[in-house]
This record gives sequence, structure tokens and C-alpha cells, in this order.
Amino acid sequence: MDNSTINLHAVIPASRVNGPGLRMVVFFQGCARHCQGCFNPETHPFDGGGRVGVEALFANDLRDTVEGITVSGGEPFSQHASLYTLLKAAKARELSTVVYSGFTYVEIASNAGMCKSLPLIDVLIDGAYDESRVDSTLLARGSKNQTIHLLTPRYTMDDLYLPGKAEVIISADGTVTSTGFSKTLFTSDRL
Repeated sequence: MDNSTINLHAVIPASRVNGPGLRMVVFFQGCARHCQGCFNPETHPFDGGGRVGVEALFANDLRDTVEGITVSGGEPFSQHASLYTLLKAAKARELSTVVYSGFTYVEIASNAGMCKSLPLIDVLIDGAYDESRVDSTLLARGSKNQTIHLLTPRYTMDDLYLPGKAEVIISADGTVTSTGFSKTLFTSDRL
């Protein structure tokens, strides 16, 4: 697999509910964890999505007004070499980085391929989603068992309280996308 490309599920160029500030959200395709009640089950198949180059992703989807990227999935660490390339490119652009993973910090740190990305991540939210422990606070996580790791001093825990848990985005072509931490919103459709 070419580590300069990502098996990509979707991109949201600007979101306020997927981490602090205005963020570009990159959803990786493929996840073997299959957490019960996952918000994004359509991201599980590894044969879904499409290959996109990291530089093309930034050229096509990065807005001048975003302060960082948030990476979710699927499972980003299932494509650890591509994740590293993406995070390195984000840091070169002075963007902050937030990564969601079903793997724990310990699992990531003890894996020779996965751990290379840790120095490039400002905030890691780790742990499998547990629908019996939904987090109804405005913290940037889906369930209370997930841990927020501040890996750099760029953000504080106060920064990870979001203005809302979900948002609906209507694009110019009428595509409606919901994102965030609420399963009550529809996912993607046309008006």
C-alpha cells in the first residue's frame, strides 16, 4: 500500500463539533473493531472508500480558516503509514491534530508502526466506543470509557468542551451531512 495515499471514506472541510475550533475532518475507511453501536458503521469495510493522495486531499479540501485536522474513521491506525504521512503534512502546514482511535494509547505506543504517529498528534481520544457508556457532556468523545490524551500543550481539557455534540452541514449542491456525537441525526442524503 502506498503510504502517500489514504483509503478515504469522507472529508468534511469545516466542522466545529469534531474537536476544538474549526477543523477539517478526515474519515479513514476500514475498521476491524466493529464496536457495537458505532456511529460510522459504513466506514468498517476495508474494500469501501477510495484512494486519495495526502497532498491532493489538502489541495482540494483544506480551508484557510481551519485551525487543524481531526482524523477519525474507520480506524486510522489500520493505515498507520498513511496516517503518519497525513499528520506530518498537517504539521508542516502548522495545523493542530486530533485523532480518534479504537486502540488504546498503550496499544498504539507498543506497536512499532503505529507509535511513529504519536509525536505528531496534539490530542488522542482512544478506546473502543461503548454504547452503554454514552457521554452526554459536551466533551469531544462518544463514550465515557474513551480517554482524552493531551500529547502536546497546544490544547487544554477546557478546549475539548464543544459548542454542541452534532451539526448538520448543507452544501451548495444540496448534499446534507451530519457529523458529531449523535446517532439521532441522519447521515448523508440529498434534499
